[in-house]
Amino acid sequence: MSEVDAAMNESVKSSWRDYFEMCKPKVVALLILTSVVGTVLAFPAWGIEWDILIISNIGIGLAAAGGAAVNHIVEYKSDAGMKRTENRPLASGRVTIRNAIVFALTLSVVSMAMLVVYINVLTAVLTFASLIGYAVIYTMYLKRATPQNIVIGGLAGAMPPLLGWTAVTNSIDPFGLLLVLIIFTWTPPHFWALAIHRRDDYAKVAIPMLPVTHGVRYTKMAIVAYTVLMVIVTLLPYLAYYAGWIYLSAAVVLGGIFLYKSLELFFTERESAAIQTFVYSINYLMLLFVALIADHFILG
Repeated sequence: MSEVDAAMNESVKSSWRDYFEMCKPKVVALLILTSVVGTVLAFPAWGIEWDILIISNIGIGLAAAGGAAVNHIVEYKSDAGMKRTENRPLASGRVTIRNAIVFALTLSVVSMAMLVVYINVLTAVLTFASLIGYAVIYTMYLKRATPQNIVIGGLAGAMPPLLGWTAVTNSIDPFGLLLVLIIFTWTPPHFWALAIHRRDDYAKVAIPMLPVTHGVRYTKMAIVAYTVLMVIVTLLPYLAYYAGWIYLSAAVVLGGIFLYKSLELFFTERESAAIQTFVYSINYLMLLFVALIADHFILG
């Protein structure tokens, strides 16, 4: 039995910070931002029902946190083998597998209960499907099955704005799906930039991320291609009359910077370029969705 496995079977002292870390708060915060945007856009401008906005996004956030905790459970051995993740609560033995499972189940059950009782069944079902898509289909199968793991599994992470939308409308509408498409096309260039930066870690634990299986050069080309596709997709809200010139201006400027950074990543050998592209991709998505909100309130 390895040292990590032995630690899992011992009685360990955990702090609330360990459980909070298992929720991947930075990732969940970005997901909640997109779900909040979906919720707000589904309301008429200046006609927000705050109880729906708050309760639905707490429920969606708890489900995302539960999925993140499952990811920690499934990946604790590989996490222990990677420098980036070796100090995570489960990988380091600060939280036991049993306690982590109880924690993940509690978050997920509370999430579903909140959404079913206070929001609507459709949102609960779609949230549950997203949870299964990330925690089971992606984490347990796709991640180690194919270098296209993040493309296929990215759909689960792209769902929050639609969940926010359905919390208000109790229906699946074209604009909600368009918001999903934006995040779906954003995910590969976002994640592959990080995968390039952490290529050696993924290779060490035999996770077939694209830069491991196809090389860094190929991955950089894929990032450029998906960035072009993403920029085109982000113009659709304006072209479909769902957003106005404020959003269009932001989409063009922010997308142009993203494309510049992806091309810079492709043509340079500078090691910091990949992580800089990854960091910008996070800021890009936040600012793009904030622009949607600004457009919604200012232009109605």
